[in-house]
Amino acid sequence: MVAMIFEFWFDPDDRLTFDEYLAASTDVRELLAGMDGFEGVERFQSTAEPGKYMALGFFRDESAVTAWRTHGHRRVQQLGRERFFIGYRLRIAEVVRDYGPDERAQAPEDSRRFHG
Repeated sequence: MVAMIFEFWFDPDDRLTFDEYLAASTDVRELLAGMDGFEGVERFQSTAEPGKYMALGFFRDESAVTAWRTHGHRRVQQLGRERFFIGYRLRIAEVVRDYGPDERAQAPEDSRRFHG
Protein backbone atom coordinates (compact mmCIF):
# COMPACT_ATOMS: atom_id res chain seq x y z
CA MET A 1 0.00 0.00 0.00
CA VAL A 2 1.18 3.52 -0.83
CA ALA A 3 0.18 6.67 1.06
CA MET A 4 -0.06 10.10 -0.56
CA ILE A 5 0.35 12.93 1.96
CA PHE A 6 -0.34 16.29 0.36
CA GLU A 7 -0.03 19.48 2.43
CA PHE A 8 -1.20 22.64 0.71
CA TRP A 9 -1.82 26.26 1.54
CA PHE A 10 -4.34 28.80 0.31
CA ASP A 11 -4.50 32.50 0.94
CA PRO A 12 -6.96 32.44 3.88
CA ASP A 13 -8.45 35.75 2.67
CA ASP A 14 -9.24 34.43 -0.85
CA ARG A 15 -12.41 32.36 -0.46
CA LEU A 16 -13.20 32.49 -4.19
CA THR A 17 -10.00 30.63 -5.13
CA PHE A 18 -10.68 28.03 -2.43
CA ASP A 19 -14.20 27.49 -3.79
CA GLU A 20 -12.79 27.03 -7.30
CA TYR A 21 -10.37 24.45 -5.92
CA LEU A 22 -13.22 22.56 -4.22
CA ALA A 23 -15.10 22.34 -7.53
CA ALA A 24 -12.02 21.09 -9.38
CA SER A 25 -11.17 18.56 -6.66
CA THR A 26 -14.73 17.18 -6.81
CA ASP A 27 -14.16 16.40 -10.50
CA VAL A 28 -10.92 14.59 -9.69
CA ARG A 29 -12.56 12.60 -6.87
CA GLU A 30 -15.18 11.35 -9.33
CA LEU A 31 -12.40 10.16 -11.68
CA LEU A 32 -10.56 8.48 -8.82
CA ALA A 33 -13.63 6.64 -7.53
CA GLY A 34 -13.52 4.19 -10.42
CA MET A 35 -9.74 3.92 -10.74
CA ASP A 36 -8.21 0.49 -10.17
CA GLY A 37 -5.94 0.56 -7.13
CA PHE A 38 -7.34 3.74 -5.59
CA GLU A 39 -8.22 3.07 -1.95
CA GLY A 40 -9.56 6.49 -0.90
CA VAL A 41 -8.70 10.08 0.00
CA GLU A 42 -9.76 12.56 2.67
CA ARG A 43 -9.01 16.26 3.15
CA PHE A 44 -8.32 17.87 6.52
CA GLN A 45 -8.06 21.52 7.57
CA SER A 46 -5.42 22.62 10.05
CA THR A 47 -6.73 23.91 13.37
CA ALA A 48 -3.39 25.61 14.07
CA GLU A 49 -2.53 27.31 10.77
CA PRO A 50 -5.12 29.28 8.78
CA GLY A 51 -5.16 28.36 5.10
CA LYS A 52 -3.34 25.02 5.57
CA TYR A 53 -4.92 21.74 4.47
CA MET A 54 -3.83 18.15 4.05
CA ALA A 55 -5.11 15.42 1.78
CA LEU A 56 -4.35 11.85 2.76
CA GLY A 57 -4.84 9.24 0.06
CA PHE A 58 -4.12 5.54 -0.24
CA PHE A 59 -3.30 3.46 -3.29
CA ARG A 60 -2.76 -0.27 -3.77
CA ASP A 61 0.72 0.18 -5.26
CA GLU A 62 3.03 2.53 -7.17
CA SER A 63 1.37 1.73 -10.51
CA ALA A 64 -1.94 3.00 -9.11
CA VAL A 65 -0.18 6.21 -8.00
CA THR A 66 1.19 6.62 -11.53
CA ALA A 67 -2.28 6.11 -13.02
CA TRP A 68 -3.71 8.76 -10.66
CA ARG A 69 -0.96 11.21 -11.51
CA THR A 70 -1.20 10.80 -15.27
CA HIS A 71 -4.95 10.38 -15.86
CA GLY A 72 -7.09 13.40 -15.08
CA HIS A 73 -4.97 14.81 -12.29
CA ARG A 74 -2.60 16.81 -14.51
CA ARG A 75 -5.18 19.53 -15.22
CA VAL A 76 -5.91 20.13 -11.53
CA GLN A 77 -2.21 19.86 -10.72
CA GLN A 78 -1.50 22.66 -13.17
CA LEU A 79 -4.32 24.78 -11.73
CA GLY A 80 -2.93 24.20 -8.24
CA ARG A 81 0.54 25.33 -9.21
CA GLU A 82 -0.60 28.33 -11.26
CA ARG A 83 -3.68 29.50 -9.40
CA PHE A 84 -4.89 27.74 -6.24
CA PHE A 85 -1.97 27.11 -3.90
CA ILE A 86 0.41 29.58 -2.30
CA GLY A 87 2.51 26.56 -1.32
CA TYR A 88 2.44 22.77 -1.18
CA ARG A 89 4.43 19.68 -0.22
CA LEU A 90 3.73 16.18 -1.55
CA ARG A 91 5.02 13.01 0.07
CA ILE A 92 4.55 9.50 -1.32
CA ALA A 93 5.34 6.78 1.19
CA GLU A 94 5.18 3.00 1.47
CA VAL A 95 2.91 1.85 4.30
CA VAL A 96 5.05 -0.32 6.56
CA ARG A 97 2.27 -1.65 8.79
CA ASP A 98 -1.51 -1.49 8.55
CA TYR A 99 -3.48 -2.72 11.55
CA GLY A 100 -6.30 -1.86 13.94
CA PRO A 101 -7.87 -3.28 17.08
CA ASP A 102 -9.36 -6.30 15.27
CA GLU A 103 -6.81 -6.81 12.47
CA ARG A 104 -3.53 -7.38 14.32
CA ALA A 105 -1.45 -9.44 11.85
CA GLN A 106 0.82 -6.49 10.97
CA ALA A 107 1.07 -5.09 14.50
CA PRO A 108 4.56 -5.30 16.02
CA GLU A 109 5.10 -8.52 17.95
CA ASP A 110 5.57 -6.73 21.29
CA SER A 111 2.26 -4.90 20.73
CA ARG A 112 0.45 -8.16 19.95
CA ARG A 113 1.91 -9.76 23.08
CA PHE A 114 0.84 -6.83 25.27
CA HIS A 115 -2.56 -6.01 23.73
CA GLY A 116 -3.46 -9.32 22.13
